[in-house]
Amino acid sequence: MDCIFCKIIANEIPSTKVFDSERLIVIEDISAQAPTHLLVIPKKHYDSILDCDDDLFMTEAIAAARELSKKYKVDEKGFRLVINTNEEGGQTVFHLHMHIIGGRQLTGQMG
Repeated sequence: MDCIFCKIIANEIPSTKVFDSERLIVIEDISAQAPTHLLVIPKKHYDSILDCDDDLFMTEAIAAARELSKKYKVDEKGFRLVINTNEEGGQTVFHLHMHIIGGRQLTGQMG
């Protein structure tokens, strides 16, 4: 499979990992859109949230987001959690991932 996130998980491509568990990793986004821009990625490949049958992944992903929002000091002022799904939803890497975005006043149209 030629999936960049699968290669990152397999340590074939370097990344800045900030969280690692049995079920998921969190890395810094190399194309950050804000001072804090992290990607929460399941270790098992799912093309999108529609393919994910692992409810525990979502539970752990939200818990990791809460923990990392404190570590990155965006918990008090605010941050965004985003899952883009399929092309019209803005998904460009077809391996499920959730963005944690914060560290500045977020603007922009969401639809």
